[in-house]
Amino acid sequence: MSEKDLLLGIDFGTGGCKVTAITTCGRLAGEASVEYPTEYAHPGWSEQLPEDWYKAMCSALQTLWSKGVDPAQVAALAFDGSTHNAVLLDAAMRPVRKTIMWTDQRSAAECAFLKENYGEKIFATAYQMPTPTWTLPQMLWLKKNEPEVLKQTRHILFVKDYVRYLVTGEAATDYIEAQGTLFFDMKKMQWSEELAALAGISADMLPELIRPTDRTGSVTIQAAKDTGLPVGTPVVCGTSDSAAEDYGAGAVAPGDCIIKLATAGNVNVMTDLPHPDPGMLTYSHVVPGMWYSVAATNAAARCQRWFRDLMCQEEIARAEAMGVKAFTLMDELAAASPAGANGVMFHPYLQGERSPYWDPKLRASFTGVSIASTKGDFIRAICEGVAFSLLDCYGQIEKAGLPVNQIFLIGGGARSELWSKIVCNVFDLPVQIPSPADASFGAALIAGTGVGIFRSSMDAIQRCLTIERHLSPDRNAAEQYRKLFTEYREIHDALAPVYARR
Repeated sequence: MSEKDLLLGIDFGTGGCKVTAITTCGRLAGEASVEYPTEYAHPGWSEQLPEDWYKAMCSALQTLWSKGVDPAQVAALAFDGSTHNAVLLDAAMRPVRKTIMWTDQRSAAECAFLKENYGEKIFATAYQMPTPTWTLPQMLWLKKNEPEVLKQTRHILFVKDYVRYLVTGEAATDYIEAQGTLFFDMKKMQWSEELAALAGISADMLPELIRPTDRTGSVTIQAAKDTGLPVGTPVVCGTSDSAAEDYGAGAVAPGDCIIKLATAGNVNVMTDLPHPDPGMLTYSHVVPGMWYSVAATNAAARCQRWFRDLMCQEEIARAEAMGVKAFTLMDELAAASPAGANGVMFHPYLQGERSPYWDPKLRASFTGVSIASTKGDFIRAICEGVAFSLLDCYGQIEKAGLPVNQIFLIGGGARSELWSKIVCNVFDLPVQIPSPADASFGAALIAGTGVGIFRSSMDAIQRCLTIERHLSPDRNAAEQYRKLFTEYREIHDALAPVYARR
């Protein structure tokens, strides 16, 4: 292996950091991941400590090096991260509070105020409607409830950009990340002073805007000590996790569709022009000139992780003794339950819901439980319920009339053969599973493009993408799930008014 022929992608997802090293032809050289905690101080709240991201990255990198990946061979690295999450910094670039995460639902009242008074302006400028996911209503909540925090704030970065600042000493963000704030003017491709002012901040508090593939500094002496990366290793900006994973999965043409089974779940369709829709999210693509529309569910694999931590201590202990993941043993239990989970149904609204309901008051539920229900039934019901929620999202794509030509299934849940088959059957459509095809892989390709190893973003995909599996739906299972999906919607419609009164 020649010198400097590895590319490193560093992903900061909602639940943890994943690092992936690939060769310049796309072969996986090694990967590692470390979870970090989310704090839920009150119902609907969701916060993280910025320091946890950097610690998790350093730990994941040390694990990667211990697996035989040589940091001296890294030609460049790039970052991606979950978006909408503002890191508020003082004049010395120190965080002034925990970061409110995109899953946080506290700003429902602020969203109602923004919609009533500024909804048309916000949508026309930022191509999105205010919901608790966005940075603007989160900041407005802080303005009303923690004004001292905004008084201390001098700079605002976002998850990946804050960690990259710690690695390089340079502060910037990419325009796709900026589109996740509601502070961004989509037509002018710049910060909107007018929208920023709604939250009591000025645009000069926001970082410089660059492209995902732009070089932005190199590894400093201190970061080299912390991470094991050589001093001076080139660093490329990167982008949001959603954009990075769509790109890394090979969804680079209009009509390509992503189904994401990660901490959260997305159904994203690629387009050649923006299609702003009040029921979806609209973003630029890594490939210049392209766009994508997003219908998203707040909790996907998060539900499985929640159930693991709450109810699967036996499986956690057995998995540790066997040297496997607890999810592997949970899959075995779920596979012993038939389609339909013996009548148990799950709605994955652990933190309210985005598409298609945009209702922060919705809550998760198991229904159809009997004395004969098993742990396997509950686990299978989670897999099926998340798949139904994603199909609910897909309905937004269909409603908007956006064409879909092929589907790629990605995310940690896609590694489960059982969950992949369930999704394929629920959607009743052929599905491709690319490899590695996650956000960290996409970030690694962005790193290679940024330092000229690839001629362009398209060249990187053409040289590096592989399809691991092709799935086709089972007609009998698909028909059964079609009927169950009707029940899923009916249960939502029945329970939503109950939650609304709470």
